[in-house]
Amino acid sequence: MVKKDKPSKKVKTEKPKERFAHGVLQSEMTRAARSMRTFLTHSLSASGIYAGQDGVILALAQAESLTAGAIAGQLGVKPPTMTRTLARMEAQGFVARLPGDIDGRQMRATLTEAGRQHVGAIAYAVKATEAFALAGLTEKEIRQFGKVLRKINQNFQADGEEAEVIGE
Repeated sequence: MVKKDKPSKKVKTEKPKERFAHGVLQSEMTRAARSMRTFLTHSLSASGIYAGQDGVILALAQAESLTAGAIAGQLGVKPPTMTRTLARMEAQGFVARLPGDIDGRQMRATLTEAGRQHVGAIAYAVKATEAFALAGLTEKEIRQFGKVLRKINQNFQADGEEAEVIGE
């Protein structure tokens, strides 16, 4: 009787890590952000809330009042952009602008009753948008993704300012 050789154990070879081709990562991140913004905008369109206003309303719902600069800092936009957004929202009746406590020249924004009425719908739409975007991901993947996004954002920050563009 002849002994058959046992097949040798297969050696696991590591698959090469998937790398994005030049520019693909940026393109995919931009597309994902745009898709989320579009989904959220459609969810809020019946309420008269425009892109970017949802974040302002949620920020003001957490505070009694905030300056345009403080809201801009929370949302990652420039103060002049926030000033224009607040002017539009004031015209819509969602916010009121009041003189600052210390310096009457500095305006503070606060929610009006009409603005407060949208807080629940906005919070729900944001939660639904995130749930739709993260469908099919495990909790571990979601945590890792959040960490990666925070790190990417940190890479673009330098002492609270946007990082200098390489080559300028």
